[in-house]
Amino acid sequence: MAILDRIREPRDLDALTLEECELLAAEIREFLIAAVSRTGGHLGPNLGVVELTIALHRVFRSPRDPIVFDTGHQSYVHKLLTGRRDFSGLRSRGGLAGYPQRAESEHDIVESSHASSSLSWADGISRAFARRAETDPSQQHRHVVAVVGDGALTGGMTWEALNNITDDNDRNLVLVVNDNGRSYAPTIGGMARFLNSVRSKDAYRDLQEGSEKLFSRLGTPGRTVYRAARGAMRGFVSRASDNQDLYSNLDIKYLGPVDGHDLHAVEEVLRQAKGYGRPTLVHVITEKGRGYAPAENDIADQFHAIGQIDPGSGEPVEVVGGRSWTSVFRERIVDLAEADDRIIGITAAMLVPTGLDLLASRLPGRVIDVGIAEQHAVASAAGLAYGGLHPVVAVYATFMNRAFDQLLMDVALHRAGVTFVLDRAGITGPDGASHNGVWDLATLQVVPGIRIAAPRDAQSLWEELGEAVAIDDGPTVLRYPKGAIGDDIPALRRLNDGVEVLRETEIARREYRDVLFVAVGPMASIALAAAEQLERDGISSSVIDPRWVVPVSGSLVELAEQHRLVITIEDGIRVGGVGTRIRQALRDAGVDTAVSELGTPDAFPGHASRAELLADAGLTADQIAAAVAEQVRGDRVPIARPAASDRPVS
Repeated sequence: MAILDRIREPRDLDALTLEECELLAAEIREFLIAAVSRTGGHLGPNLGVVELTIALHRVFRSPRDPIVFDTGHQSYVHKLLTGRRDFSGLRSRGGLAGYPQRAESEHDIVESSHASSSLSWADGISRAFARRAETDPSQQHRHVVAVVGDGALTGGMTWEALNNITDDNDRNLVLVVNDNGRSYAPTIGGMARFLNSVRSKDAYRDLQEGSEKLFSRLGTPGRTVYRAARGAMRGFVSRASDNQDLYSNLDIKYLGPVDGHDLHAVEEVLRQAKGYGRPTLVHVITEKGRGYAPAENDIADQFHAIGQIDPGSGEPVEVVGGRSWTSVFRERIVDLAEADDRIIGITAAMLVPTGLDLLASRLPGRVIDVGIAEQHAVASAAGLAYGGLHPVVAVYATFMNRAFDQLLMDVALHRAGVTFVLDRAGITGPDGASHNGVWDLATLQVVPGIRIAAPRDAQSLWEELGEAVAIDDGPTVLRYPKGAIGDDIPALRRLNDGVEVLRETEIARREYRDVLFVAVGPMASIALAAAEQLERDGISSSVIDPRWVVPVSGSLVELAEQHRLVITIEDGIRVGGVGTRIRQALRDAGVDTAVSELGTPDAFPGHASRAELLADAGLTADQIAAAVAEQVRGDRVPIARPAASDRPVS
């Protein structure tokens, strides 16, 4: 790591020769493979942008010239070049974030890790710089760079931004399209086909393969000749592309395509773009997972995001925790689709991560990948429902935020039968603030007519997904967390509206009832553990799983009336969460039982483990039991009301 050890900040790159930069690129790849193998993280995307990131920092002057990374999972190389060498705690509490983070460095600009927003950010920053430069000479000649993947170009925001960027050409703005043919998985749609046609042009292919082989035989002089030839050929390729280049129709200067792993070529084209003084788009072709055979050979996602692996083989070190929530959905949706030909899956560029890949392979034509376009996915789902199908839209909970308007106005207003499956709901942990899915319960429950289910285990997920796709008069939501699903939690009985009673102490049935725990989804195990601790302190409690948390079931209201205190537990933001809705339902029914809503605070959770973040929110069994015991101490008034109607668990 002789050269990497000398890089403490971007300007240290200025003293390096081109050959030293190429050696640095090799050292960075070696470092990333070793470091990310130990911690897990986004390996493939970062191996693909090593030369591009080096060139960006040599040509531009960060942070004076802000570099905005779209999504940001490809920012590890950027972190290394800006002085952050300790990757031992990557994505763990106290360690480096997996995405850009302003608290880490002045070189990190945009923390949000949602795709397709970088061009809008860059548009706004460059407009601000241009305006300030009119009166402040120190603001002149500042550039803004946005690095956007070809996958992000499937998102509508990029085209809204391009439309506005090209409306005002008097700005120093460089848009770098990092074209590797993939988002998480291979990029789909007309945009992907267009970029592939450019990528596959005979002139570019000859330049990429034939010329390199020819001149590499001549040693160092040959490489010099080769680079000169590339410069001439690149101009030819760019001109040859003009008659089919969709960017030319946007009135934006276009340069490329350029081999993103040729440092000389990338630096040259970036300096050319920097000198134009107007918005310029640079098309750079890279290879995800570059330089690491296991990633290059991984067809599914080229090691986009990995856990701990053996750096030599690329194989997982161990499988921790067993069966995942996603794997249960993956199997169940196939089972349901085979029985009902109306069911069709929709994914937003995340076929494998959301578990729709098995449906796509088993029943070809039954899954639609819309690219990184959640808004389109949801509005299109309304149309599919109108046409007689039942769409199942599978997305990460955090990305559902982007399509709220479509859920409200296109699906719910039209009473469309669409099921939303929200993976990574609640606290997710290592991915940080913008990937924690703690907002879905609070935001989605305001949609009129919506039904929201929160399974606590594999069996309830299996059942509730079947119930969801059977509803055709409005939107249904099924939400579950990231990670291992754990053991099934049996119910004592199921009430006539579906609410399940998981625990009742003898004292609760015989004399009086102190506490009713209402556990949302996977919080059931924590509620049961807290109830056991309270029983040892002489405090009686019941634990119920509403299964469908929205709307509030009538039997839940009846049970609340038979207890002195209701404790709702959810791994979502407590402001406007399920607990708030239950409190309102009790008030509407004239039930004066006190309610305490437990959930995550009104804040952005950082990157840490799920267990650490739950503890921060006071959502461990020990913390809950201690807080509840403090609340219920004092005089107890026996309660002898009729129990809610019930039936045996089916």
